[in-house]
Amino acid sequence: MLRRLLQPVWVLLAIIFLIEAWLWDHLEPIVARVVAAIPLARFKEWLTDRVDALSPAMTLIVFAVPIIPLFPLKLMGLWLLANQYWFSAAFMILFAKLLGVGVTAFIFDVTRDKLLEMAWFERLYDFVLRMRAKATALVEPTKQRIKNILSGNGEGWSSRTLRLIQRFRKSVHEAR
Repeated sequence: MLRRLLQPVWVLLAIIFLIEAWLWDHLEPIVARVVAAIPLARFKEWLTDRVDALSPAMTLIVFAVPIIPLFPLKLMGLWLLANQYWFSAAFMILFAKLLGVGVTAFIFDVTRDKLLEMAWFERLYDFVLRMRAKATALVEPTKQRIKNILSGNGEGWSSRTLRLIQRFRKSVHEAR
């Protein structure tokens, strides 16, 4: 009974987790292009050389520190939200999120091998990968159902949804 009640919460958490994973996957190539376009390649090479000389514990600090300057951007976004600057708040929070994922992807690419030398980090990394696979498996049936509904002829749609679509179509045609 409790498990069934918590199912929507698990699906929501899985969706959030997968959005984070999707951002990570899609920002990594963008970060690679940025690195290629500006002199970050030399910086990455320099940073890789320095990280190779560090202990795994010190590498963890190198991984964590670049995220700290992004925190004020998120606070600014929350302040904007609290003061009802909706568009600016959404932009600031989204910008901070994307920048954070991009910086994290860049730094993780440099530090991954050294971080994985720590047994606890390797277990955590494997755990996150397993959770990602579980989240994908949890969300996939819902995602497929939505795709089937959207690509179909309306079969499986609720009568309320169909009425809303009909009203929308009618309002669009009346506007012409």
